[in-house]
Amino acid sequence: MPDEFYRSHILLCQDPECLAKGANDIEEALLRELDAHGLRDEVNLLETSRLGHCHTGPEIVVYPEGVTYINLTPAAVTEIVNEHLLKGRVAKKYLFTGEARKDEELRAPTAKEIRIIMARCGVIDPENIEDYIADDGYAALAKALLQMTPRQVIDQVLQSGLRGRGGAGFPTGKKWEFAAAQKSDVKYIICNADEGDPGAFMNRRVLEGDPHSVLEGMIIAGYAFGAHQGYIYCRAEYPIAVRTLKIALRQAREFGFFGKNILGTGFDFDVELRIGAGAFVCGEETALMASIEGRRGEPRPRPPFPAVAGLWGKPTIINNVETLANVPNIIRHGAAWFAQIGTEKTKGTKTFTLAGDVVRTGLIEVPLGITLREVVFDVAGGIKDGKGFKAIQTGGPMGGCIPEHLLDTPLDYENLGALGSIMGSGGLVVMDDTTCMVDIARFFMDFIQDESCGKCVPCRIGTRRILEILQRICAGDGEEGDIEQLERLSKYILAGSLCGLGQGAPNPILTTIKHFRAEYEAHIKEKRCPAKVCKGLITYRILDTCPGCMVCARNCPSKAITGEKQKVHVINTDLCERCGICMTVCKFDTIVVE
Repeated sequence: MPDEFYRSHILLCQDPECLAKGANDIEEALLRELDAHGLRDEVNLLETSRLGHCHTGPEIVVYPEGVTYINLTPAAVTEIVNEHLLKGRVAKKYLFTGEARKDEELRAPTAKEIRIIMARCGVIDPENIEDYIADDGYAALAKALLQMTPRQVIDQVLQSGLRGRGGAGFPTGKKWEFAAAQKSDVKYIICNADEGDPGAFMNRRVLEGDPHSVLEGMIIAGYAFGAHQGYIYCRAEYPIAVRTLKIALRQAREFGFFGKNILGTGFDFDVELRIGAGAFVCGEETALMASIEGRRGEPRPRPPFPAVAGLWGKPTIINNVETLANVPNIIRHGAAWFAQIGTEKTKGTKTFTLAGDVVRTGLIEVPLGITLREVVFDVAGGIKDGKGFKAIQTGGPMGGCIPEHLLDTPLDYENLGALGSIMGSGGLVVMDDTTCMVDIARFFMDFIQDESCGKCVPCRIGTRRILEILQRICAGDGEEGDIEQLERLSKYILAGSLCGLGQGAPNPILTTIKHFRAEYEAHIKEKRCPAKVCKGLITYRILDTCPGCMVCARNCPSKAITGEKQKVHVINTDLCERCGICMTVCKFDTIVVE
């Protein structure tokens, strides 16, 4: 039924977090209630990606009022349908913040955010190409194919200042220019959707909420440098993104945006979807190409670079999801429009995943050049539970840890690089003052070592040796000279590794040593963990104020707590596993860590 005949539209969040909380049950309840009241022909129910409050999900937004309902149950659906859809009254019991939620709030949750890449996410139906077209979708493709030459498209992207959002930050237009200059009848464009950083979901959100923007960007890129075949490499852990992409690809072909003679211009282009098995190293472009070719995902030396000899030896451009999603906006609005956002060397916006000890975690999109302090305290709402800020890691597991006195650093490629960190694909992890930085370095090195493909010796052996040293230090067996050994190993790995995984692996080590060296020295020289985190360097003690309620003794998995009822209990440190369960269950705060 055409939209003008619907009196209400309901957007239902299908984010994995909402799905885990029962979003499918909410959908069934909505359909059941709409049928029961004869409203199926009057109310349009749309599944969409993240609406913004998955931590209080499942959630829906009802239009045209723009009202958001949270913490939903099937019983709540019955009440909402009765109150809102039948009686025209807001069901205040489930209302988000007690106020109607407006479109501009969906598009920019905080004052310092600018929604460009995510402007349609949560607003359109990602499984309906007509929604995308109605919001100027594929207008940039028509402009490029009908009004511009391939050279003019490249020039627009060059003038915009768009840099690759996959981590390296190489100018996108320059990369396309290299491929366009190659004399070859066969060229390829690859969309790198193999987002592997722990806790990162920037690309997933775009693929789930606005897949056609990526497809449109791929077609324009192919036209610009002469590719007629594209591949989207998406990890299998993104089932919703894969499903949405398959639907988008089918619909785009049906509408004539893929295939032969696109828009009657004589330009042919098509895309295949390839599913990765989840190897972190396949985020590296040469390893990704090897995987598409059916070989083991391992990096290869460069040169030649993929733009010269890539997939099956042919010129190949690899751009990530966010880079390609920017292209239609640049072509439609012009290079000058895009270049006005950001800094002199880093234009536009960037999506980031905020995780860790902040009030508001989740996905943000901010102009590049915003300071780290603004991100942590203005966008993320500051440190939760009244604790103090200690560090922020940028760029995922291979990023550096930045301390408080550097929080006024602008968030861009050059400034982060100068601090020994990276932009990466956009992961941000904020740590409060109870964090042990030695343990953090160990945690990320454990991940990196596990994900190393093992092809080159510096990465395969070097990361293992660093991890062993960090494990010893955290266990209380650190030795004099360990810090210097960590620094030497880091420099060897950085200089000798084949790909970005090994070259970035030392960043967490070197930055934590540089800014938090005193914590390393306390672990090694004093056999003490200042943050009281490392199990090998802490003990639990019960205070004399213990009322002897027996709760801690009953819950201790190692039976290390003894004592009679209504008398002070004692912890046997030889049996204690330092799991912290006793502190968690104690209602009288009589257990301390020393």
